[in-house]
Amino acid sequence: MEADELFEPCLPSLTVAIAINGKRESKYVVKWALEKFVTEGNVVFKLIHVRPEITSVPTLMGNSIPISHVREDVAIAAAYKREVEWKTSALLLPYTKMCGQRKVQVDVVVVVSDDVANAIAQEVAKYNITKLVIGASARGIFARKVKRHNMSSRISACSPNFCTVYAISKGKLSSVRPSDLKIDASIKDDSSETSCSANSSSSYTCSSQTELVSVGSYSYFCSPSLLMQRFHALSAINQNLLHSRASSIDTSHSRIPSMDIEEGRDTTSLCVYSSDIEHTIGGTSSYKGLLKDSQSHVSDQASTSDVHSEYSSSDTQVDINFELEKLRIELRHVRGMYAVAQRETLDASRKISNLNERRSEEAMKLKEITYKEEEAGELARKEMERCEAAKIDADNVRERAEKEASRRQEIEMEALRDIKEREKLEKALVGPVHQYQKFAWEEIVSATLSFSESLRIGMGAYGTVYKCSLHQTTAAVKVLHSNKNQNNKQFQQELEVLSKIRHPHLLILLGACPDRGCLIYEYMENGSLEDRLFRVNSTPSIPWFERYRIAWEVASALVFLHSSKPKPIIHRDLKPANILLDRNFVSKIGDVGLSMVLNSDSSHVSTMFKDTAPAGTLCYIDPEYQRTGLISPKSDVYAFGMVILQLLTAKPAVALTDKVETALDDGQLVTILDSEAGNWPIEETKELALLGLNCAELRRRDRPDLKEKVLPVLERLKELADRARDSFSRIQPLPPNHFICPILKDVMNEPCVAADGYTYDRKAIEQWLTDDDKSPITNLPLPNKVLLPNRTLLSAIMDWKSRN
Repeated sequence: MEADELFEPCLPSLTVAIAINGKRESKYVVKWALEKFVTEGNVVFKLIHVRPEITSVPTLMGNSIPISHVREDVAIAAAYKREVEWKTSALLLPYTKMCGQRKVQVDVVVVVSDDVANAIAQEVAKYNITKLVIGASARGIFARKVKRHNMSSRISACSPNFCTVYAISKGKLSSVRPSDLKIDASIKDDSSETSCSANSSSSYTCSSQTELVSVGSYSYFCSPSLLMQRFHALSAINQNLLHSRASSIDTSHSRIPSMDIEEGRDTTSLCVYSSDIEHTIGGTSSYKGLLKDSQSHVSDQASTSDVHSEYSSSDTQVDINFELEKLRIELRHVRGMYAVAQRETLDASRKISNLNERRSEEAMKLKEITYKEEEAGELARKEMERCEAAKIDADNVRERAEKEASRRQEIEMEALRDIKEREKLEKALVGPVHQYQKFAWEEIVSATLSFSESLRIGMGAYGTVYKCSLHQTTAAVKVLHSNKNQNNKQFQQELEVLSKIRHPHLLILLGACPDRGCLIYEYMENGSLEDRLFRVNSTPSIPWFERYRIAWEVASALVFLHSSKPKPIIHRDLKPANILLDRNFVSKIGDVGLSMVLNSDSSHVSTMFKDTAPAGTLCYIDPEYQRTGLISPKSDVYAFGMVILQLLTAKPAVALTDKVETALDDGQLVTILDSEAGNWPIEETKELALLGLNCAELRRRDRPDLKEKVLPVLERLKELADRARDSFSRIQPLPPNHFICPILKDVMNEPCVAADGYTYDRKAIEQWLTDDDKSPITNLPLPNKVLLPNRTLLSAIMDWKSRN
């Protein structure tokens, strides 16, 4: 036994299957089953619907395509299958609702098969269903052909023996067939032989090609000749019985009462049988006349039996009369069928003539279509010839164009070679001119201690910066992350710009190593402006007057770049992280790798250039440049406005313009200023904030000119800042950073240079060397312990002490 059979769940006490075909009669079938079985305890109703297998798919043209010719992945096939499934679900929904209203358990089974009877029988056998309710076929009182069995009979015949089949017609029980009961009967006649078998009161099968006549709960299969022969034979028997009754009418008057009783019983049985006939016929007017004749004849027999009740053969007479009446009804039906057949023959003849006419019309249309197809074929042939000719012409034109393009390319290559030769000659005559010093890779590796993490002072998007000492000079080395095309382009751009121009507030390029992508800058002790504003590593805050000066220095450097000759330069990446501060907080702009040199006159500062790849840092990029790709000097003005606002507030650039504008409108500018910068002059600071907002306008045309409008205001504010710085220095002077000893963290009394190139106080470094042989800054072994006095620095320290 299989495992699933061992653990099969217990079925309910009763399972009733209902065959649903979706027609109107199915509602009565379900209703009858609910009224019949819902009171019998735990009942499960299983609605069985047989759907034919999908063999073809309809198309938009009105025809159908066999399903075997359609791929499974074609959308129309899948959509048609989903539509059929949806229609099936919609068809069964009312019957499930009927069961739901009666609060019974219902299970819907949809079977795909072309043989309805076998499919239902298989489902009944599969679930061991003992009760099956089906709809009786509405065929009227007579059957058409023996070979056209109704569906209810076929289902009943195919059902298993253990299942009881209930056939329902118009909400009433038409027949009940227990499949395990089988009654066989044979009817034989001289002219033809017919064998019938009845599985119940109304289920039959037949083996001869005869007509089916139904009276009451019986069905007869007979031919017209058989009906006539049986009718004549029974008429002769009836005449003999009547003659025998007439001869013995006076012999038994004493038995009249008892015969009356018996004949009354026969009359009652005949009346009941007549009522069965009327119920089976179903109220058809033509059949009602036959029923009335049968009833009148039966009443005549009853009156005759009252007069001749003394004969013992009265029961036989009644049976013969009934058989005669049945044969009379059958004969009338056969005649009616013959008339219907004649009418159908006439209709078929008319249809054939109509089809012939349509066939001739279709033939004419086919000829016209054939002629038009020939014309279309001729036109297509001519069009094909024209297309071939056009294709040949196009090929000729393309060949000529390719030859012309190759010739032009050869000319351009020759011109390019001439230009290169001329440049070589010019370089040979002029000689190589480098405005920066070249360093060897080994020198850089040694100066940075193989790029030690202790000497790393910063990391950007394109490279890492290390502190080093080259040729007794403290410097910063920027090493690119990789030698990709993009990084190499930025390296060449920064090398070209910084090697050709000089400005007090532009970072000085000391040298480079082009082979390895290294740039050597001057060392800026106070790092970037961004780190100082946000006080990274707890560094002291920048006073407000120094911030005024830094704003002016950055603006002057931008004006210099925008006015450089012969071509103006746009920085494109101005932000506090790219503004560096030396020991005296003097600002210098660096990282010009993203700068762009415009091919225009420097006097036209409003000239715009199309950049297909916008670059820069978010929150500092010109909105119009980011949207349209058009760049101009006004793009640097927008970034400078954001730098001014950060100098005032020391806050991130995200949504900073909105915060400052709101504070100005509310008169609360003091609340967003950096309180660590000291006591800000309110009026001048408000003026500087408005200037920053004007520079950071979204539209380029609304921003002020940097040289004409912005720089004069910043010069005036710088003068105010200088006076404030002088007064502050008199109150609390601070020593310069290079006066401070790295060991003592105080002003040196006797500065001297150690072997590592750094300056220390003599007493402090001597005490250090007694305990350690490594450099206090580089942490590397010192080649010797010789100390050289730094007399220049000593003179500067003495001068500073005398003034303070």
